[in-house]
Amino acid sequence: MTPFEKLRAGWNLVNGSTLVGLGLAAAVRCSLAPGPQGLILAHGYGLGLPKAAAFTVGNVVLFHRSAAGLADNPQLLSHESRHSTQYALCLGLPFLPLYAGAALWSVWRTGDPASRNVFERNAGLRAGGYTERAVRRGPGRRRAPSAPVA
Repeated sequence: MTPFEKLRAGWNLVNGSTLVGLGLAAAVRCSLAPGPQGLILAHGYGLGLPKAAAFTVGNVVLFHRSAAGLADNPQLLSHESRHSTQYALCLGLPFLPLYAGAALWSVWRTGDPASRNVFERNAGLRAGGYTERAVRRGPGRRRAPSAPVA
């Protein structure tokens, strides 16, 4: 682990987010394993939400039962590692309502919770398995002025 990863892991432990992640993993009977970049991999998450194949709480990456093979995907783990850093920067659990607000904004703008979500964009949409959707036009939104035709 790099010094930054040790610092992030320690801070997410102190701010309580990793403890919540471990508690959630225990509550749904996930098996735990150490992962790269100071992450803890929790396999066997069986609840329906969130719909993503994997999600992070503190330094704990929870994988849905159907996504066990994704734990070997370095791009996905790097994406989830960035979410772990976001927890640290948001002082732990305040990340959750901030993320929810960003997801709602994205749904309003694109119909998709990830495309305009600042946290997902910062973590890398493609690395997280997301496809970027275009911003929708809606009531009151004007088209950009077009160039005059000669």
